[in-house]
Amino acid sequence: MKIIVSTLVILTLLSCKEATKKDNVEPVEAETEITRAQENNYPEALIEVFDAHGGLKNFKSKRTLTFEIVKPSGNETHTVDLYSRKDKIEIPPVTLGFNGKDAWLLDKQKAYKGNAALYHNLMFYFYAMPFVLADPGIKYEVVEDLEYEGKNYPGIYISYNDGVGASSKDDYYLYYDSESHEMAWLAYTFTFGTDEKSDKLSFIRYNDWEDVDGVKLPKSITWHVNDGKTIKEPRKTVVFENSSLHEGSKPDAFYAVPGNAKVILKP
Repeated sequence: MKIIVSTLVILTLLSCKEATKKDNVEPVEAETEITRAQENNYPEALIEVFDAHGGLKNFKSKRTLTFEIVKPSGNETHTVDLYSRKDKIEIPPVTLGFNGKDAWLLDKQKAYKGNAALYHNLMFYFYAMPFVLADPGIKYEVVEDLEYEGKNYPGIYISYNDGVGASSKDDYYLYYDSESHEMAWLAYTFTFGTDEKSDKLSFIRYNDWEDVDGVKLPKSITWHVNDGKTIKEPRKTVVFENSSLHEGSKPDAFYAVPGNAKVILKP
């Protein structure tokens, strides 16, 4: 059974479910307090967006994020350690993940035809907006509004210092509702696996939110056709369910490379 993953959105995968292990709720040393001095590193508008989504301090008090992506053939289950960014994705008959050093793929039936190094954390970054835009090594700049259907959405441009993450050449634009301060749109370029910047933008609409343990996260997100910054009709919607945030961590073994998995060192 073939599965294809595009570089912009995630398409159908099949995976095998492993036995779920209980959370390790032993205390973990980590900084959870967001001081005003730290907040001053972010634009005031971005702080207001964080606050509209439950607050950065609240999000940073959590350790483990789990969510499912709805698929006709069976939901994908994503589990992410929010501190180390280790992750695991389970979609029968494929399991893939990241142990903190290497991406890996367990695919006994050779069903997976995508790029595990790309996919293992791709949907996490789209799902955990806007909070992932508080990561270290990010630069911010206020940009002109985005206009859609007669409404203006103020914008913040996000870029990365060289060497930060797997695609430091990527550019992001967060657009938010000027009244509620909720995130409304994400525009981004895609440079994974290349050393060149891109000026080709993709647009995702964020307008369907739910409360997940005190944090406002998307219930669904929709990619739109676009011509530059002119946004056109919806192209694809991804739906999330069974999301949860926990202060406890999974044991390291949960994210470890299985003995018969393929280790993927580079994209």
